[in-house]
Amino acid sequence: MSIIKQIATYIESQSEAKRNDLLKLHNVILSQSPNCKLWFLDGKNEEGKIVANPNIGYGQSTIHYADGSIKEFYRIGLSANTTGISVYIMGLPDKNLLLEKYADRIGKASVTGYCIKFKSLKDISLSVLEEAIHLGFYQGN
Repeated sequence: MSIIKQIATYIESQSEAKRNDLLKLHNVILSQSPNCKLWFLDGKNEEGKIVANPNIGYGQSTIHYADGSIKEFYRIGLSANTTGISVYIMGLPDKNLLLEKYADRIGKASVTGYCIKFKSLKDISLSVLEEAIHLGFYQGN
């Protein structure tokens, strides 16, 4: 199954409210980087066990590990979870950047070093989330 089909199937599998929010966010993210590489991670490890929520990835960056290995990964991630939606902003040079720049302006959301988590879009400022997504695409490694 193609990545685009996997993404569509994943979004369609959500409850109506979450599906609508995910679809809107999917389109917002693509509007910022229309030709970005798309990813779909099903949340399963090599043995087929579920170890994380499935997520959609956008863009591409290179992660450099302390042992010298490297891995290609997405810049922006989008995932439904039991309490709402998580948007991952990967590759930022400063782990405090999201918290310092957006936590007091985004609305009812939890902000960590790489994740903005909220119940639904109506609880947050979409324009502030769009700023964070833009930062994720155009700053970092």
